[in-house]
Amino acid sequence: MAPSAAQRIVIENCAIATVDADDTEYASGYLVVAGNTIESIGAGRAPEGLTSVVRRIDGTGHLVTPGLVNTHHHFYQWITRGLATDHNLFNWLVALYPTWARIDEQMGRVAAQGSLAMMARGGVTTAMDHHYVYPRNAGDLSGAIIGAASEMGVRFTLARGSMDRSKKDGGLPPDFAVETLEGALAGTEETVDRFHDASFGAMTQVAVAPCSPFSVSTELMKQGAELARRKGVRLHTHGSETVEEEQFCKELFGMGPTDYFESTGWLGQDVWMAHCVHMNDSDIAAFARTGTGVAHCPSSNARLAAGIARVPDMLKAGVPVGLGVDGTASNESGELHTELRNALLINRLGAHREAALNARQALRLGTYGGAQVLGRAAEIGSLEAGKLADFVLWKLDTLAHASIADPVTALVFGAAAPVTASFVNGRQIVEDNRLLNVDEDAIARATRDEAQRLARIAAQD
Repeated sequence: MAPSAAQRIVIENCAIATVDADDTEYASGYLVVAGNTIESIGAGRAPEGLTSVVRRIDGTGHLVTPGLVNTHHHFYQWITRGLATDHNLFNWLVALYPTWARIDEQMGRVAAQGSLAMMARGGVTTAMDHHYVYPRNAGDLSGAIIGAASEMGVRFTLARGSMDRSKKDGGLPPDFAVETLEGALAGTEETVDRFHDASFGAMTQVAVAPCSPFSVSTELMKQGAELARRKGVRLHTHGSETVEEEQFCKELFGMGPTDYFESTGWLGQDVWMAHCVHMNDSDIAAFARTGTGVAHCPSSNARLAAGIARVPDMLKAGVPVGLGVDGTASNESGELHTELRNALLINRLGAHREAALNARQALRLGTYGGAQVLGRAAEIGSLEAGKLADFVLWKLDTLAHASIADPVTALVFGAAAPVTASFVNGRQIVEDNRLLNVDEDAIARATRDEAQRLARIAAQD
């Protein structure tokens, strides 16, 4: 709880979906923020006699929810959107790796700004980036990405990725775009030491994140897991995304992806994996038994024709599941709030699946589920006294939602709702769908410039 002397913000007259353990909701309620934490929440009007109130917000016509939590992304892809639009995953990677291998620090910073801006203005308060492309002489890519997140004012996890299997080793990336085993481990450890904050309310954290089974060596997987646990940070990678990946693992390692991950130390409560589309019953049981989390990326999986992850089965088994935008070269919209709707709709595809996911489950995936897989469920993901003041006011009284009586249904099933205000750590970062801390128009101009510069460089090769 924040001290009584802390400055307070009071929001009243709004519908509230707390996404707490009981899915508590208020048709008309209040939220009191003291400092950077939620002091109280409930039905009706805020308590009388509150001191140090610096702002009161009338939330009439709005739904307040926890801020959205993005659990998988590749920011650098922001400047390569709209390419290879009819490819499956492996062909898409082959088409784009030669371009991605030419990114530098300036491109990385602008791409991070663009990716973060699209998410933040759409209700994301906690973001993550799985960055694994570290070409030689590219500059301080990790520092550029973290700097962009700090400037935006969002809570952030950098999953410091790596690749050490290039074309000469049977991988996909060009040789100069990967690191050595020793270089990847050293670079990852340096990033953890430089940026990771383990304290309550931390704005920046770092995870250890070798890219995928087909782009890193077994030794990097094993030593990466050992490094993460020695440093006390989380582990992230891609897993079971395509049928081809499963075939690759069986041919190279003599086992499927989940068994391979377990053999390298990559199952556990400190691990989350992106996609997990091709999981059988035993795979799901292994994730549930070990507490391994999943970042579900429905739009990207559809864009690349990867398949439909068995999210309802995962949830039933007790697997922690959050939502991910994934890179904007496979999800050009770059917005997480659209993933609430897409997760619900895609998981209903098929006969007699009309109840596979409902609106409140989808909202939980995008909030508390994301907090779980990032290891921050004690701090964020639900609106409860003592938790960090990360929340969003969604405007639901416009034409787009006027005839939908239930606000959670309106948010998930309806058109993308405008964000009237978004707060991180008790500080407002969005007002009326515009970012307060950065110049969106300047980011748009820089995006065009850096995308054109990257295209010119790639065309010269």
